[in-house]
Amino acid sequence: MRKTLSIIFGLLFILFAAVQYNDPDPEIWIPIYGLAAAACFMAYARVGQWWFFTVLAFIYVVAAIYQWPPKFEGFLFSEVGMRSMNIEMAREAGGLAMVAAVMVLLAIWSRQPIRR
Repeated sequence: MRKTLSIIFGLLFILFAAVQYNDPDPEIWIPIYGLAAAACFMAYARVGQWWFFTVLAFIYVVAAIYQWPPKFEGFLFSEVGMRSMNIEMAREAGGLAMVAAVMVLLAIWSRQPIRR
């Protein structure tokens, strides 16, 4: 289960990074999601330490809080475009929070002994 979810999240974060190419600031968001994907593949290969995933989770939580919009207007998933800056900021904060949650999960998994 751990290995399967690590691969699924890694591929999902690669997809997130790929769709950032037409974003106004892809040089920020592609590395953010690329690092998350790399961390997932590290967890898959059991080369990441629990503290590494914990530090990443902390950084992503802080970034999500910082990115949270001044006025929450929702995420509006039915629209692809950016209707307002608050919606775009909420989407970005939501993505960061999602990555943080996965990093917490990876940290927990990496503390567990390997079962054979």
